[in-house]
Amino acid sequence: MIAYLGMYDRPETAEANDRLWKAIRTALEGAFKDLPQALDRTKDAWDAWTAKDLVLGQTCGCPLRTRLYGEVQLVGTPDYGHEGCPPGYYHSVFVARKGSGSGLQGFDGKAFAYNDSLSQSGWAGPLIHMQDAGLLPGSLIETGSHQASAEAVADGRADFASIDVLSWNMIQKYDAFAADLEVVDRTGNTPGLPFITALGNDPAPLFKALEQAILSLDAQTAKTLHLKGLVAIPMADYLAVPTPPGPVLTGQKIRARENA
Repeated sequence: MIAYLGMYDRPETAEANDRLWKAIRTALEGAFKDLPQALDRTKDAWDAWTAKDLVLGQTCGCPLRTRLYGEVQLVGTPDYGHEGCPPGYYHSVFVARKGSGSGLQGFDGKAFAYNDSLSQSGWAGPLIHMQDAGLLPGSLIETGSHQASAEAVADGRADFASIDVLSWNMIQKYDAFAADLEVVDRTGNTPGLPFITALGNDPAPLFKALEQAILSLDAQTAKTLHLKGLVAIPMADYLAVPTPPGPVLTGQKIRARENA
């Protein structure tokens, strides 16, 4: 079986994520056979999410509603206690280089770095937010991660980017280049990054084990992972979030692919 918690896994949080999985595994004993001893850090996210033997994974709301719905089961949503959000919800922040402008209006038609076109926080949420404000990005730079998007803005390859608020908190804490960036706007709130399991698995014992494991974490581990609890957000709430067009907009290809 596979356990994948890669969405907020970076070198500085890896040990804390390992402790979380150990606590989950302990709470799951007897409910599942052949539970993995360790988190899988070898598989691509899509390979992990769609694996028939996925016992527990964490994905993003946009892949859940656009590609994974009907292929996996929703288990629950972690609550990271984001300010201004209901439990289990989150938002994105638009970041730019310090002194770049007074607000998002100044970035209409400017170069936008995004992690992935199926990211809720890096693409879908910010595009809907910009469209509602009568704005659109100009040239697009696909980076592969929120960290790489923020760095692309810091070093001048892009003018602005939209970053998951928890990823932004971690970037501010762990990455020196964050000192060159500032927040110029934020998106609305949407359901956070959900835990999922493969079809055929019973999500009820997984929810219970997750809830128990989160409560059992020592204070430092919980602080490192920003974990406050677990909530049950209905699938209908994820499906109700709007999805914008992909990176090819209005028939005009404006995407600039970048390896990162």
